[in-house]
Amino acid sequence: MVWLKRTTIGLIALVLLATCGVYATGNATKVSRIIEALLNKPDFPFDPADATAAPDYAVLSSWAALPGKTNLADLTPAGTKNRFNQGDAPADVFFIHPTGFHKGSSWTFSMDENTGTEEKTQWMMANQASVYNGCCNVYAPRYRQASIFAFFGDEKIKNEVLDVAYQDVVQAFEYYIKHYNQGRPFIISGHSQGTYHGIRLLKEVIDKTPLAKQMVAAYIIGGQITSSHFETMQDIKICTQATDLNCAIHWDTFSDAIIGDSFPERADNICINPLSWQLDGPLAGKEQHLGAVYPSGEFHAHYSGSDAATGIEFPPLEAPKSNYLQAQCKNGMLFITDQSGTPFEKFRHSFMKGSYHLLDYSFFHMDIRENAKLRIETYLKQRANQIRINFMQHKKAYL
Repeated sequence: MVWLKRTTIGLIALVLLATCGVYATGNATKVSRIIEALLNKPDFPFDPADATAAPDYAVLSSWAALPGKTNLADLTPAGTKNRFNQGDAPADVFFIHPTGFHKGSSWTFSMDENTGTEEKTQWMMANQASVYNGCCNVYAPRYRQASIFAFFGDEKIKNEVLDVAYQDVVQAFEYYIKHYNQGRPFIISGHSQGTYHGIRLLKEVIDKTPLAKQMVAAYIIGGQITSSHFETMQDIKICTQATDLNCAIHWDTFSDAIIGDSFPERADNICINPLSWQLDGPLAGKEQHLGAVYPSGEFHAHYSGSDAATGIEFPPLEAPKSNYLQAQCKNGMLFITDQSGTPFEKFRHSFMKGSYHLLDYSFFHMDIRENAKLRIETYLKQRANQIRINFMQHKKAYL
């Protein structure tokens, strides 16, 4: 069976090489990554009983970021100062990290902290969750994330594997609300697999409960979210402008070098332009860009070999690159200034043509940072006004 699998993959590789052009270096690299993934995908069914035990969120090691625990989500871009220390901010963010488990040894991550997978989780804290430390206390659970291979192929296995991961996210969120939140407004945030869990959390746990009004916004970025996800939601809508509350924000970032190509599967995708914060926002020029921040640390997306930790170091974040790029929404995709020949180019997605999936946050680090502050400020002002109105009404009724 193994021989048959490898022979079949070999034939697929030949077809891909013939289709893409063997002499095109970029295409050949892309094909080699696809072949690597196909060869190392688990060839056994998923059994939830094989997954490691669920995390205990009363234990600090079950959190990748937590106020009071030194972590990479505390990094700030050079020259940036925060008004609040972690634990003292008037609002929180519950951040659900994306997929860092790229091995075929199991369908779900073992939760082993001494792994390359965990190093990628730390990369996500440094370069994604850190966006919110200017407005919020950052809470980011570790969880039995689904392997990247769960997204390749069998829909039944995908749903079963992701469900195990999602149940961890729910447990973490409920623990956070009960033990940490203390009634503060909060933001839900995620990326890629984290976005998958985030939209489900909105629908199944937050919508139609008091939590929906306590939620300032949801930045669920990267991963194809459509308006159909919100059709059955009662309290949570899609954001359309910079100060909207109790709503969700989404985009998927691509190079404008492919802007004329056809991607019909993304036509219904939600795209909010993070330079203008408009739904399906038109071209916003570089003068509107508050700043990209180059990622700290290496990100190794290898689909074979050991998952042992490699000792990746995470230097301080560089100063923001303001007025660096332009962006526009078109056909459900966010197109930005092409990054060919720049340091950012090394992070271009291996599989998706023109995609900067890994940099959905980094390109707009300062834009998200400032918008999250603005939405929190807007929420707190509205709540203060409502408290004042309620007090005056109560006083009038008493008199």
